[in-house]
Amino acid sequence: MDRFDLAVAEQLKTMDRLLFLQSEIERCQKVERQLSEIQEAANMLRELKKDISQLKEDLRDIQLVFENQTEEAIKSYHFQESN
Repeated sequence: MDRFDLAVAEQLKTMDRLLFLQSEIERCQKVERQLSEIQEAANMLRELKKDISQLKEDLRDIQLVFENQTEEAIKSYHFQESN
């Protein structure tokens, strides 16, 4: 094999390596974007669960207020009926 063929063969090996590394970088960047999206979704889910928990607590509080108001209304009705 003469020097030219050898130089071209080495250049082709280098080009193959370059193309491989470029495709690996692209693949890793794609995975990185996907993981970032998953992490963002997980953060959104965590916030949503926190909001749901707070809403449930608010609902319980309002239910208690409503029950107390109902009892008070019944007591005042009975008091009014007995007078």
